[in-house]
Amino acid sequence: MQFHEDGYVTGDPIIKRPAGIGLNRTAELPVELDVLIVGEGPAGMITAAQLSQFPGINARLVERRPEELLVGQADGIQARSVETFQAFGFANRVIDEGYHITEMSFWKPGTTNPSEIVRAAVAKDDELNVSEFPHLIVNQARIMQYFGEVMRQSPTRMVPDYGIEYLSHQIDESEEYPVAVTLRRVAGPQSGEELVVRTKYLVGADGARSQIRRDIGATRQGKQAAHAWGVVDSLAVTDFPDWRVKCAIQSNDGGSILHIPREGGQLTRMYVDLGEVAEDDNHAVRETPMSQIIARANQILHPYTVDVKHIAWSSVYEVGHRVTDRFDDVPAQERAVRQPRAFILGDACHTHSAKAGQGMNVSMQDGFNLGWKLAHVLLGVAPTELLRTYTDERQEIAQNLIDFDKTWSSMMAAKPEDFDSPTELEDFYVRTAEFPAGFMTEYKTSLVCGTQDHQDLATGYTVGKRFRSAQVVRRAEGNPVQLGHLAQADGRWRIYVFADAPAAGQPSKTTDLGEWLANDPASPLVGADLGGRRRREWFDAKVIYQQNHLDFELLDAPAAFRPVYGAFDLMQYENVFSADPETDIYAERGISRDGAVVVVRPDQYVAQVLPLDAHSELAAFFEVVMPHTGAGVLAATGTAATATSTQA
Repeated sequence: MQFHEDGYVTGDPIIKRPAGIGLNRTAELPVELDVLIVGEGPAGMITAAQLSQFPGINARLVERRPEELLVGQADGIQARSVETFQAFGFANRVIDEGYHITEMSFWKPGTTNPSEIVRAAVAKDDELNVSEFPHLIVNQARIMQYFGEVMRQSPTRMVPDYGIEYLSHQIDESEEYPVAVTLRRVAGPQSGEELVVRTKYLVGADGARSQIRRDIGATRQGKQAAHAWGVVDSLAVTDFPDWRVKCAIQSNDGGSILHIPREGGQLTRMYVDLGEVAEDDNHAVRETPMSQIIARANQILHPYTVDVKHIAWSSVYEVGHRVTDRFDDVPAQERAVRQPRAFILGDACHTHSAKAGQGMNVSMQDGFNLGWKLAHVLLGVAPTELLRTYTDERQEIAQNLIDFDKTWSSMMAAKPEDFDSPTELEDFYVRTAEFPAGFMTEYKTSLVCGTQDHQDLATGYTVGKRFRSAQVVRRAEGNPVQLGHLAQADGRWRIYVFADAPAAGQPSKTTDLGEWLANDPASPLVGADLGGRRRREWFDAKVIYQQNHLDFELLDAPAAFRPVYGAFDLMQYENVFSADPETDIYAERGISRDGAVVVVRPDQYVAQVLPLDAHSELAAFFEVVMPHTGAGVLAATGTAATATSTQA
C-alpha cells in the first residue's frame, strides 16, 4: 500500500480522500447519471465498487430492499473470488472470518448394511494447488458489506440507494444521457412515488426474475426446473462425525445431502434432496415445511441423527439450468451498427444449482469484467467497441458453468447404483477442481485479448486466463512479496516485464524496452493526459530480473519502472523485483530465460504475451484499446441536480 505521496496522511490510509463526485455527493438520486446499477447482489456491488474508484464517474446503485442484506443466500467463496477481493483490499479479512474448506468427505451406503451410510472417501479440496488463496465459506451478506465499505471509502463516497425499484426504461440516442429510467420508491414516507433518471448506461443486476432482461428482449435458454432441494442454515446437535467437514452424502434410497460447515464454528448448511418435481407441480414444492426437510435429512443420515436447535435461514428451490441469449440490449443483427446501453449480469443472465458454489463467484466476475470497461469508455480512455466484449466473453463462461453444473448436480442427485464406478463422484470432484475454483476461464481473442502466438515465452501465463501470482523479491527493501497481490482494482493495465539474462544497468533487450516505454511517442505510456490522469498512470509497469536482488541496484533499472508521481514528483520505489531464489518465478510459471512481456487487464486476465523486442506489437495492441488520439468524451465531474419525482 502506498500513501503520503502528496504529504503526510493521518488516520486510516485505506480511506481515500473524496474527489470529483465525492466532494458533493447528493443524498437524492441525480437526474443525470453516467451509470445506474439496479440490484445490490454480488454482481451489482462489485460493479459499483469498481466504478466508485473513479472520481469523474457519477454512478449510483438502487436496491428494492429497504436495507442491506443481513442473512442467507450464497456462501461459497472460491479461490478466484478471494484473488479478486485482494484487488479490492479485503481478502485477508474474509480469510480470517471464513470457514476454510480443505477436504471433502464422501458418504455412501455401507456394503454390509446398505440402510446405513459410511464414510467411503476423503478428498483434498485443492489437490492441484491451483491457488495460494483458500476456498472459503462466508455469508453473501458479509461480502456485500465489504464491497459497501469499499464504496463508502472510495473517492466518490458511493452508497447504495435502498427502497427503490426499477420499473422500465427507454433509449433515445439523440440525448446526451440516452437511457431514461423510471423508478419507484417502495419504502419510507415517499413510498409509491415515481421518479425518472437519465443515464448513459444501465446495468441490470436484478436477479433471476430480472425485469431489465425482459425489457431488453433477451430470452433465457435451457431446461426448466426438474429437481428440488431444501436448504437450511442451522445450529444443531448431532452424532454425525463429519459435521465440521464438507460432505457429499448419498443414501440407499437415492436421497442425498450436500453438507457445508459455515463460518463461526457452529453454523452449518444442508442442501437436502427433495426429489424430482412433477411438470404440473406449479412450484408447490416450495411450500415444503421445514419439519419435513429436517425429517428427510435424518432419513438420509441414518444411523446418525441431527437435532436442529435453531434455524438461521432456510429456503426451497428448484434446479434449472438456463443461460440468457445475450447479456446486453443489442440483438445479434444490430451489433454492427450500434453499441450497447443496457447490460445484465449475475442471476439475470444464468441460473443453476448451488451445489458447486458457483453462483456468487461467477456473478462477481461478470461485474468485475464490466466495471472497468464502463469506466474506460466513460472517461474517454477506450472506444465504445470495448463494451461489446462483455457479452462476448461472459456469455461463453456462463454456458461453460451451466454445462459443468448439469453434470455435478445430476451426480449429486443420482443413486449409488447409477454410477459406473464406486469412486466416480469423488474422482470427478478432484479431477475438475480447477473449474469450480474459477481458474478455467479462458477468454478468446478480441479487442482486449491477444493471440497465443508467443505463448511459449510464458507457458504459465496463458493468454485469456487469469494472471497467477508467484513470489518475488522487491529490490527496494528485499521483502518477498506475491507479485499478483500488488494489483489493485484501480482500472490500470499491468505490464510485467520479465527480464532477459543481463542484470539491470547492462545492455539488454530489457533496457531497450524500458527506454522505449519511457520515451517513444508510440509507447502506451507516453502521450497527453487521458481520462483525468497522466497517460502513464493508466499503467502499472513492473520489471522482474533473474538475478538475486543484491546483485544489482534499484537505480540501475530503466526509468520506466521508476516513474515519478504525486504532488512532489516522488520516485516509485516498488516496481523493481528479482526472482526469489527459493521459488524462481521463471521456473514456476514457465517463463523463457530470454525474457517476456506479460500484459494483464484491469480485471487480472492475461491479454498478451510478447517478446521483449516486440515494441511495435505492444504499441499496436494498446493503440486499439487506448488510442493516443483519445476515444471519447470525459464523464461529467460536477455537481448534478436531483431526480424529478411524480406521484404514482
